[in-house]
Amino acid sequence: MKKVHLSVAISDYDHVRDFMSGEVKAQGIETTHIDLPVEEIFSRFTRFREWDVSEMSMARYVSLISQGATDVTAIPVFPSRFFRQSAIFVATERPIDNPADLKGKRVGIPEWVQTALVYIRAYLTHQAGVPLADIDWYRAAVNVASYFDEVTPKLPKGVRYTPVPDRSLTDMLLAGDVDAILTARPPRLFEEGDTRIRRMFTDFRAEEESYWNDTGIFPIMHTVVLRRELTDRHPWIAGNLFRAFEDAKQRSLIRAADGNICRFPIPWCFDYAEKARAMFGSDFWPYGIEPNRKTLEAFLEYAFEQGVVHRRVTVDELFLESAHSLYEV
Repeated sequence: MKKVHLSVAISDYDHVRDFMSGEVKAQGIETTHIDLPVEEIFSRFTRFREWDVSEMSMARYVSLISQGATDVTAIPVFPSRFFRQSAIFVATERPIDNPADLKGKRVGIPEWVQTALVYIRAYLTHQAGVPLADIDWYRAAVNVASYFDEVTPKLPKGVRYTPVPDRSLTDMLLAGDVDAILTARPPRLFEEGDTRIRRMFTDFRAEEESYWNDTGIFPIMHTVVLRRELTDRHPWIAGNLFRAFEDAKQRSLIRAADGNICRFPIPWCFDYAEKARAMFGSDFWPYGIEPNRKTLEAFLEYAFEQGVVHRRVTVDELFLESAHSLYEV
């Protein structure tokens, strides 16, 4: 049988690398791997559907589905997961040290329909008691002057959301025109060591572990989407892709837990893997629907509350049934 050739745009994660390199095979499929910054992958697939299979922001994907997109579908593969209490940045000199301090403040964000921000806003609302309408929201790019929303939100009543096309969030923060910025990608100046910007939570790891213990939610950032015309023509590719991504991930988890040699340039790498296993279970990066249903359902509820989706979306309508889980013998 002639193999189906698929272009796959996904970041170079260790847990997908063995599939993209060909070490792990998806039966009946050959791939061309496109590795770009995730923002570019999301943007180009959102606007042009440039490749067959794409890493995609969960927020963008569910928003598109809620707005009637019928030409895309997904498999429950989640290449990026990230707790986001670390993504709140403030000016070092400002006395803003806990979420309650953001009530009544001006807060900058790079876009409304960003997955990380869905989780941060939900945390502010549900854990910290700061409703969306108690903040003045400003939209701008993090490091440069730019403004556009590629996916249109349906903002809840009472939410104030102001675009600022001619300034960056970083400039606004340092000038005192916003009190904090929420962003998945840290400000460039912060990454370069500029001491004028700090994380609101100095010990964000403790906050994020507490969030996990309280909620049981391990935030999912990205999923893997496919052009539906391909799955209509070749229904079997979804399950075969799912299996390949799963096999590649399992090989990565074994590498991370190797107590003999350090396979990542991170001291005590295997110890971090052991601690993750103790917190999250033996498969501490699960794919599939059922192991992730609690997180997925919470995310969809948050997305509806925040106007990221235009109608309620259910977990089961997001993913192809043929790739809900692995078939085991």
